[in-house]
Amino acid sequence: MYEFLISTAIVALAEMGDKTQLLALLLAARFRKPAPILVAILLATLINHGLSAVLGQWITTVLSPEVLLWILSLGFIAMAIWMLIPDQLDDETESINKWQKYGVFGATFVLFFLAEIGDKTQIATVALAARYDSIFWVMLGTTLGMMLANAPAVFIGNKLATRLPIALIHKIGALIFLIIGVSTLAQHYFF
Repeated sequence: MYEFLISTAIVALAEMGDKTQLLALLLAARFRKPAPILVAILLATLINHGLSAVLGQWITTVLSPEVLLWILSLGFIAMAIWMLIPDQLDDETESINKWQKYGVFGATFVLFFLAEIGDKTQIATVALAARYDSIFWVMLGTTLGMMLANAPAVFIGNKLATRLPIALIHKIGALIFLIIGVSTLAQHYFF
C-alpha cells in the first residue's frame, strides 16, 4: 500500500504544470467535453504506465542490485532537478487538428499517450516500479496521480491553473524525489 500512496503523491505533484496537464487544459478548451477527455486520459495513462511499470520490473532482472541501486538513486535525484525546470507545451493546435478526425476520445487518447512518452511521470513510473517491486500498486498509484492532477484541469480549465502555486508544488515534488533518491542510497549503505 505504501507503493500506491508514494506513487500517487509523486506523480500528482510531478504532473502539476507538466506538458500533459497543459495538454489536458488545451483539449478541454478545444472540445468542451470533459467525460470523453477524462476517459481517454485514464486509458492512455493506464496503458502507458502499465507498460512503464513492467519495464521497471524487467530492469530489476537484468541489472545487478548494486548497479540498480545507483541508477535508481541517481535517477530520483535527477528527477528532483528536472522537477524544477518548468515544462512548456509547444503549439499543439496542429496535432489536435490532425487527430480531431478520430473524435474527442480518439484525439485525446493518442495525443495524451504520445505526450506521456519520455515524460517525467513515465520515467518516474519506471523508477518507482523498479524501486518498490510492485507493478500493480505503482501503476494504480501513478495513474491516480495523473487523474488527480488532470481532472481538475479538464473541469476547471485555466482558472485553476492560474491559482495554483506551481513553483511551490514543483519544489515539494523535487524534495520528495530527492528524499527518495538519497534514502535509497542511505538504506543500502547505512542500514
